[in-house]
Amino acid sequence: MSKFGNKPVEIVKDAKVELKERLLSVEGPKGKLDLPLPIGVTVEQKEGKLFFKADNTLKKNLALQGTMRALSVNMIEGVTKGYTKVLIIEGVGYKAQAQGKILKLNVGFTHPVEFNIPEGIKIDAAKQVEISITGIDKAKVGEAAAKIRRICPPEPYKGKGIRYSDERIRRKVGKAVTK
Repeated sequence: MSKFGNKPVEIVKDAKVELKERLLSVEGPKGKLDLPLPIGVTVEQKEGKLFFKADNTLKKNLALQGTMRALSVNMIEGVTKGYTKVLIIEGVGYKAQAQGKILKLNVGFTHPVEFNIPEGIKIDAAKQVEISITGIDKAKVGEAAAKIRRICPPEPYKGKGIRYSDERIRRKVGKAVTK
């Protein structure tokens, strides 16, 4: 039995949840998200809560039960509050500019790197050394942040590069000079 998968999901008052056959739709003030439900998991909506149930006790179905519950919680939170990831750029001359659907990054290469902003994601680079990524889909926001960070990950000697705002970089000691 899955302890986590059996917990009911609270539906907040701003969110509207619809169940159609094998599709869970959540709509809120920020937008709408859909989640296809796999075979082996059923969902019931009653008294302002969602209840997820595995059809049998196969390990795969129990895992899917917990996964679908977690994804639905993320969807409800996304359409009501939204998700934000903040990236910090460190380095002399390093900066970012958002221009329409393209994010231009000057991060120590001979040319600016252009990142195409995916659908459903909003990127704000008001401060040139801080990138704010917002959206309603937690997975898309996290994936966009990871792709941007991958362009120039922080290096351990000077800390130059792109890092998450809450990330700590373990610094290494430089080369020791012996006499």
